[in-house]
Amino acid sequence: MPLIVENLHKAYGDHEVVRGVSFTLQPGECFALLGPNGAGKTTTLRCVLGHTEPSAGRIELCGLPVPERAREARTRVGVVPQNDSLDPDFTVTENLLVFARYFGIPADVAKARVPELLAFAGLEAKADAKVPTLSGGMKRRLTMARALVANPDLLIMDEPTTGLDPQARHLIWDRLKGLIAQGKTVLLTTHFMDEAERLAHRIAILDRGQIIAIGTPRDVIAAHIEPQVVEVFGDWNGHAGGAAAWAETHAAALSSRFEVSGETAFCYVQDADPLLAHLAGQGGLRYLHRPANLEDVFLKLTGREMRDE
Repeated sequence: MPLIVENLHKAYGDHEVVRGVSFTLQPGECFALLGPNGAGKTTTLRCVLGHTEPSAGRIELCGLPVPERAREARTRVGVVPQNDSLDPDFTVTENLLVFARYFGIPADVAKARVPELLAFAGLEAKADAKVPTLSGGMKRRLTMARALVANPDLLIMDEPTTGLDPQARHLIWDRLKGLIAQGKTVLLTTHFMDEAERLAHRIAILDRGQIIAIGTPRDVIAAHIEPQVVEVFGDWNGHAGGAAAWAETHAAALSSRFEVSGETAFCYVQDADPLLAHLAGQGGLRYLHRPANLEDVFLKLTGREMRDE
């Protein structure tokens, strides 16, 4: 089993940031760990890698106990950190070769692997380019290629597409899909729910140090949210009290559940027809009718308020 986490706890003084987290990764699976800021994702990853000692619980990484044999286990893990740690003084190729030394890979073996890694990252034309000349998307692809230098059993990716433009994100997704198709096991953290839905076989939503939902994206959506969503927005001038007042009067009667965020009313329904018939006669109001998705579940379970930590 690539990763087993059982009843993980981590406290700093009286503040417990991870509270009884348990999950496992199957070989060849992409597992996404989701959660708002301060949910405990980073601490969980640090415990998994042996960088932070847990207060209680059991971790087995690539068949080895952590933290007791963390250093040995990490030789079988590739890590894509949230922030790139590429050496700006080296070329693309040199970054790969120097990193290979940390794993004790012979220089001739590492050199032979470089063309394959450059092809994976789509950086063949940038082999001799210095890191500062690369775009953000190129740097992320190089960081992914670097994580594959030792042909790891498990790839841990911490928010791999944060800060990238849509084109770069889709390119990273294609690379990840290819790795998963090859049978690589991937542990992914992300703030992008569409990313988790596209890539992950299973997801876990972590909040305030506890897993509050776990399963396939489709199963989690079916278990926690109504199947359809109608977002109502537009010109509220003809409706006294705006979105909140309209929702209290109409959404309450025509929806299973509703939420108001700013000037948008989110109506969660089993059958949208009665609500859509009502909206057809509401001048100035517009709406978006769509299937429920993982972001709807995430916001329902963790709340819409901003988290600063």
